[in-house]
Amino acid sequence: MSTPAPKLQVVVNKPTPYTFDLGLLLASDPNPLLLTTTENLEDDLAATARDGAQALLNQLLSTCPIASTPNGVLLSLPEIETRLPREKPLPPPKAQTTWEKFAAKKGIKSKTAEQRKKMVYDEATGEWVPKWGYKGANKAGENDWIVEVDEKKERERKEGTERQGDGRRARVERVKRGERLQRKNERKERIKGPK
Repeated sequence: MSTPAPKLQVVVNKPTPYTFDLGLLLASDPNPLLLTTTENLEDDLAATARDGAQALLNQLLSTCPIASTPNGVLLSLPEIETRLPREKPLPPPKAQTTWEKFAAKKGIKSKTAEQRKKMVYDEATGEWVPKWGYKGANKAGENDWIVEVDEKKERERKEGTERQGDGRRARVERVKRGERLQRKNERKERIKGPK
């Protein structure tokens, strides 16, 4: 049978006391490292580390509030006192894109989650339909079998076209116009080059 290891001291005494940052679980030992011999280097380092851990535990248990919960015993740590330096410098502020500058100038805000939803309720049919695309709400009124006549539009109507397809033609024209403007903006950006 082996003999049990002797119990180590719970109280750690040092010439200069430790300084603690309990928020980071940090114990700083300002005392010089005492090494007995070079052969016992590992043992000396282990003993110094054990003393530091014991001092940190003693400080935690004596100063921090302890609460018993159904999940177990919880110890609340205080706020962090030591500000650790960053490994890398703060990133520079991002430059605004052309669109962000334009949107800020015109007061354009990004859409909310409610506005981004794909489906909308159609009161006429009592069903949820997509906002756009196949059977989308943006095509409402295109296939109506009866339409109201607008005299101004009738005078401007191209010869040979019917009222029936006006909504679809207007929507297709808006899409084409948007694509033209997009290509124009892309050409401008290519000519201007990256910033």
